[in-house]
Amino acid sequence: MGAPILSCVKKDVPEIFMDVHMMVADPLRWVDDIADAGGSLYCFHYEATDKPLEVIAKIKSRGMKAGIAISPATPSTVITDEIAEAADMLLVMTVQPGQGGQKFRPECVPKVSELRARFPTKDIEVDGGVSPDTIGPCADAGSNVIVAGTALFRAQDPEGVIAGFKETVNKAQAKLAASRT
Repeated sequence: MGAPILSCVKKDVPEIFMDVHMMVADPLRWVDDIADAGGSLYCFHYEATDKPLEVIAKIKSRGMKAGIAISPATPSTVITDEIAEAADMLLVMTVQPGQGGQKFRPECVPKVSELRARFPTKDIEVDGGVSPDTIGPCADAGSNVIVAGTALFRAQDPEGVIAGFKETVNKAQAKLAASRT
């Protein structure tokens, strides 16, 4: 999409929260452009930089929330306590980044559970192949933020799909909260 499109959206819908998932080789390079365009949350890939804390600091210095994503082959342990503390959101990719319509990879779900156990109050997002058939395991593992593209765009009733996602996530979050008390 890029900053010019974000600027147009922000101009017409000024109150919108724009969660921008940057699948780029040099995430630090684009922070200013996305901030200037009105980005609200800038999520970058751990694999794209050897200085994730520097990227997070730059994002926050521009007034945005910071998210960090891990790809299917990357273990959840790369998200150190220091990185998780600095970031506002952790994203577990459940497909290989870069192409829509891929099949959900259930072998990625344990990473969500591992991150939720280590960071019980952090926003944890899943992205890739999430559908009415796959939302349950994601939510039960602890994901409280969901990205769904193909499942919504191909749905006969997208509003119904969204409502089902919300209900599934809310029930799972309530169950997780009850287990912590």
